[in-house]
Amino acid sequence: MNIKRAKEEIKNTIEAYLLRDRYGAYEIPPIRQRPVLLIGPPGVGKTQIMEQISQECRIGLVSYTITHHTRQSAIGLPFIQDRIYDSRRCSVTEYTMSEIVASIYDKIADTGLSEGILFIDEINCVSETLAPTMLQFLQCKTFGNHSIPQGWIIVAAGNPPEYNKSVREFDIVTLDRIKMIPVEADFGVWREYAQQVHIHPAVISYLDVKKQNFCRIETNVDGKLFATPRGWEDLSRLIEVYEKLHKTVDREVVFQYIQYPLIAKDFANYLELYYKYEKDYQVEAILDGQVKEAVYSRLERAPFDERMSVISLVLAALNSGFQSLQEKGRRLERLEKIFRRLKPKGMKGTDAGGEDAGRTEYDSPAEYLAGLTAGMQAERKYKLESKLLSRKEDYLYQDVTAVLEKVLQVIKAESRQTEEEVWEKVSEIFDAENEAYEVLFELCGGRLEHAFDFMEAAFGSGQEMVVFVTGLNTGFYSVDFLQEYECQRYYQYNKMLLFDDREREILKQMES
Repeated sequence: MNIKRAKEEIKNTIEAYLLRDRYGAYEIPPIRQRPVLLIGPPGVGKTQIMEQISQECRIGLVSYTITHHTRQSAIGLPFIQDRIYDSRRCSVTEYTMSEIVASIYDKIADTGLSEGILFIDEINCVSETLAPTMLQFLQCKTFGNHSIPQGWIIVAAGNPPEYNKSVREFDIVTLDRIKMIPVEADFGVWREYAQQVHIHPAVISYLDVKKQNFCRIETNVDGKLFATPRGWEDLSRLIEVYEKLHKTVDREVVFQYIQYPLIAKDFANYLELYYKYEKDYQVEAILDGQVKEAVYSRLERAPFDERMSVISLVLAALNSGFQSLQEKGRRLERLEKIFRRLKPKGMKGTDAGGEDAGRTEYDSPAEYLAGLTAGMQAERKYKLESKLLSRKEDYLYQDVTAVLEKVLQVIKAESRQTEEEVWEKVSEIFDAENEAYEVLFELCGGRLEHAFDFMEAAFGSGQEMVVFVTGLNTGFYSVDFLQEYECQRYYQYNKMLLFDDREREILKQMES
């Protein structure tokens, strides 16, 4: 299965394992809670989804790469303990608590999260001395003499033998005690993820055409050659930063991430052309509705891959605006929930739920805002330390807190005391935030209309339009925008063209 389905399976497993009956016991007893084992090629996202799952399920996460451990660090160190057996004093060997088990208790103490995931990576690549310990761990959920605390679910990951010569095969006794989830690379799922995390458009457009290079691992006389999804994502991040630093990503730099010489060379050449097209076609001018006639003339003579690159540049620029709009919208929603509680009692225009719906009692508006700001800062700190906060959520916390601090400064500077005085300033600041959102919304809508003007003038309703509208249909931020913005031509072309079938046919022609 693909990594998206695997993630859902693990979340479903967690929900099932942590469900309690009316007596407070787990519906599935811990002894029947099989460890989950993800097996798949390197770089497909097995490790990455664990942090996402812990954040989304709001549970703890303790992760270890077991190949970094020896038998002693995994099960603990031996020591001699005196015991009385049958009226005789005996010296017996016991073990200190495993570092791994101790880390779970530390996590519980630090975060207050009594339930979580213990993730063990590369579990089938351990040393010969550690292998029996790993089998015991999977079968009995213990390290040495110490059990994994109840409420902590074991998830492990490993690579198939064809990708790692250090792999040890599990026997049937062990396999019969685990929940096996095989994972395969899936470009369609990765592309959906890539849109959300803003993978560089050059990487996406290149792989749209060269899907066979998305996850490719081979061994020949020259050694190990590989290109993995992780490599493409890490390369994308480097490209973005190099662009800000005005540095060049050439073939040698690409090979540091995509260690398959032919693919690295091919992508480096494509990236060079991509930058050339970005400069020559002036995408920002296209989206401003200021297209020069020379652009249409050049596109008329351009090969198909050049046209696809231009479409990719247009979509990337649009999605950048849609992303900014979504972030502003989320900030606006959070601020609205906070500010409406400052509305003076009895004032018209409150929530539909009642005149004073959502209102919070407080001694003074300034004290309320100060307390709320401090509370949000403390909540952010806790979630960061507990690793329950994604980067996007963290930025939202920081943005909202910055607005609240601005409101507090203005209230104090202008000596506003009464609820009405504070509400007047709060309304003014919120209206300014809302106006900025509306301006950006209209700007994004105008840029989309100009993009359709350009596509129609350059390509009509041909195969290039198919690719363009399909890009809008599959873009994470464009889909969100089009739920709010009425674009008649988008609906017109969606209805007129059989996008899925036609796009597959077009890309198949390009690959051949």
